[in-house]
Amino acid sequence: MTRRMGSRIGWWIVIAGIGGLIAYGFIPQPIEVETAAPTIGSLAISVNDDGETRIREKYVLSAPVSGKMLRVELDAGDPVMAGQTEIARIQPSDPSLLDARTRAEAQARVRVTTAAYGQAYTVVNRAEEALKLAEQEFERAQKLLPNRAISQSEYDAAENRLRLARADVRSAESALRVAQYEIDQAEATVRYIKSTFDPNDDNFFTLVSPISGKVLEVYREDSGVIASGTPVVRIGDPTDLELVIDVLSTDAVKVQPGSPVIVEHWGGDAPLDAVVRLVEPSAFLKVSALGVEEKRVNVIADFVSPFEDRESLGDGYRIEAQIIIDETPTDALKVPAGVLFRDGERWQAYRVVAGLAELVTVDVGRSNGMETEIIAGLSPDDVLVMHPTEAIQPGAKVAPQSDLPPRQ
Repeated sequence: MTRRMGSRIGWWIVIAGIGGLIAYGFIPQPIEVETAAPTIGSLAISVNDDGETRIREKYVLSAPVSGKMLRVELDAGDPVMAGQTEIARIQPSDPSLLDARTRAEAQARVRVTTAAYGQAYTVVNRAEEALKLAEQEFERAQKLLPNRAISQSEYDAAENRLRLARADVRSAESALRVAQYEIDQAEATVRYIKSTFDPNDDNFFTLVSPISGKVLEVYREDSGVIASGTPVVRIGDPTDLELVIDVLSTDAVKVQPGSPVIVEHWGGDAPLDAVVRLVEPSAFLKVSALGVEEKRVNVIADFVSPFEDRESLGDGYRIEAQIIIDETPTDALKVPAGVLFRDGERWQAYRVVAGLAELVTVDVGRSNGMETEIIAGLSPDDVLVMHPTEAIQPGAKVAPQSDLPPRQ
């Protein structure tokens, strides 16, 4: 009897265990979710697009006279000094020495280049005066900012005008040197054009670099007869780089001169800083990689980061630019864009409260595609569900991935 009673008790225990396991199987298990928390800080609204670097002033040196050119000894990347580095030597050809029309044209060219020099000199004076005014405004801004007599944006604008004025002076001075070089070329051409031909005259016309920089490209290297106006080399100053960023015309209307630019994925260890100088007034047609015709606009920006941080950059290098067009206050509440979804006209999100998913409706502000500003509906202490699926409903049990035991 005792043995039979013990057997029954054992069976009841087994049946109870099986029933418990079946009941446990019907208990809803928490849904594994990825979570994120709101943060407080400034949210930058930007226009992101590809661009490339460009030397601000590039010069193509051409043969000023027809004749026999000796071999060019320079290669791409070689440094050149203004007024010192010899680019090429050309022995004028005989027929041009007897051409009266060539003489008249050369003399006229001297007058034209002299007038161009005068105009370039005037531009330099104007740029220097603008620089003096920008320096005075920036000095006043430095004195007024500590006393909060001006806003930070007004101070930044004064600093930007000073940088642009300095760049304009450098550009104007470079143009003045080129104008003087053109005069020297024109006068040398006149000196080589003679009324009589001397077969024993082996004088050479020397083509000299008008600026300091580097050789960018050699068009004609071999010795031989060359016609007047034939390009020989292209030179420029790699330290004087600017950015050319082509953006959609619908985005270009939001970009203003003075807007900050962050240069990323250029090959260096850290992003570079730049500032927009010009939004070109004319758009052009460009076909995207998907075959879509787009109207795009070139945005020109100047580097703010020192040359030492970007000395490996050259002309025509690809970059990715982030143009800041707006910015939220530093105390703005922001969340990853992946936590939000639309229900009609409303923006909603799920937050985790005591292990359950709670549906909340939020008011959103500005967004940059990665993060979104929250006006109302959430607090910094909330735990939000990232990329909620249809399996998540209000009241559903959820568990952050970090709280779940590792899978076997």
